[in-house]
Amino acid sequence: MKRTCLFFIGPREVELREEELAPPPPGEVQIQSICSAISAGTELLLYSGEAPSKLPADSSLPALSGNLAYPLKYGYSMVGQVIALGKAVEKQWLGRRVFAFNPHESAFNANIGDVQILPEGCPEKDAAFLANMETAVNLMLDGSPRLGERVVVLGQGILGLLSAALLARHPLDALLTFDRYSVRRDFSLKFGAQVSFDPLDSAAIEEALDLLGPRRADLVYELSGRPEALDLALALVGEHGRIVVGSWYGQRRAPIDLGGHFHRGRVKIISSQVSQIEPALSGRWDRDRRFDFAWKMVSELHPSRLVTHQFRLAQASEAYAQLAERPAETLGVLLTYG
Repeated sequence: MKRTCLFFIGPREVELREEELAPPPPGEVQIQSICSAISAGTELLLYSGEAPSKLPADSSLPALSGNLAYPLKYGYSMVGQVIALGKAVEKQWLGRRVFAFNPHESAFNANIGDVQILPEGCPEKDAAFLANMETAVNLMLDGSPRLGERVVVLGQGILGLLSAALLARHPLDALLTFDRYSVRRDFSLKFGAQVSFDPLDSAAIEEALDLLGPRRADLVYELSGRPEALDLALALVGEHGRIVVGSWYGQRRAPIDLGGHFHRGRVKIISSQVSQIEPALSGRWDRDRRFDFAWKMVSELHPSRLVTHQFRLAQASEAYAQLAERPAETLGVLLTYG
């Protein structure tokens, strides 16, 4: 059968290509795509030409082999329905709705061990954000927010908002967020933040410091995708505090002040990346447990509420332009497949 695939072919250039899709081999299923979420992190770095081309696309995901050099297919938040079975696959798989870490394309084959079956009653548009929710859960595991702590989240895109929503379930003393765009700050308050500030407003930063008190924040999550935001994280975190960096900056660089406060205050900067679970937790946590909890949070938080724009696959160029050029009015962007 024929399928249509989205390719990144250069900075700010995507195109659709038709390919032949073979029947599914043994142990695999063929999936007709329903919808997929565009990542405002990695995918926008690819779209803008700011991703390191020699870096492997994702060594942990079979559908994302190769590196990040153009031209390439990319994407990792696909929801579809099983339409054909390879040998040795039980008939019960036929017709199932599944989530897959797969690029944007109208149909694909996947090993049954690499897909997640949607829980009964879960809307496809909520399920498209499973990858983001899994990452947000991993951020909680890496940051270990504790009873009575003061926590700050920098960046209220999809990942930042889902992280704020999970943090709001903790018995914290304070939960403050920052984002440049008012639509995201409004969502942040709906998702549980006590106050949401504009990081470009110096008076707002002073207000945040007043709210945090002289000991400042215990824990700061940097999820803005902007390396210069680390300076704000350092200004907000207190001595012996923790900064968890969930952003991937690609080739973006910024000078960071690692002077007196960072050094003498013994501030910890922790990298969080979803492809691995913190080794200290691996005795009790694995990917299956993390997925189970992520699905639970998807069903309770309904992340499709964050969708501001929806495009057909044929409109992919418009979708990426919308996300890159009009961030003040754009949050969740979905591609749909006829």
